[in-house]
Amino acid sequence: MRFCPWYSLADADRHAPAAGGVFQIRIPDGLLDYPSGKSAMIHYDAAADLRAAIAAFRAAHPAGAAWLCRHTIEMSAHERADAAALHDRLVREFTTRFGSGPRLPP
Repeated sequence: MRFCPWYSLADADRHAPAAGGVFQIRIPDGLLDYPSGKSAMIHYDAAADLRAAIAAFRAAHPAGAAWLCRHTIEMSAHERADAAALHDRLVREFTTRFGSGPRLPP
């Protein structure tokens, strides 16, 4: 799997395809403290329509949040067939590495 370059969450309509995959959200600067490390990542999700899912995520969170987004652009046939399983694996790996799942900043 490969992700596209980061872009502003506010510009997701111009970048995200109306196709399935996984997306990630991160803070633009600095790192958040997690139980066993630091990371800029705050959210992972899988969707059949990335553009719609990212727009819904953006609408559900504070206007003007300067968060960054990226989505999958290359996935194996197996990953494409089960983006939810890919999402689960990414969250599991994150949790193992950082001691908890990704979370939104305070």
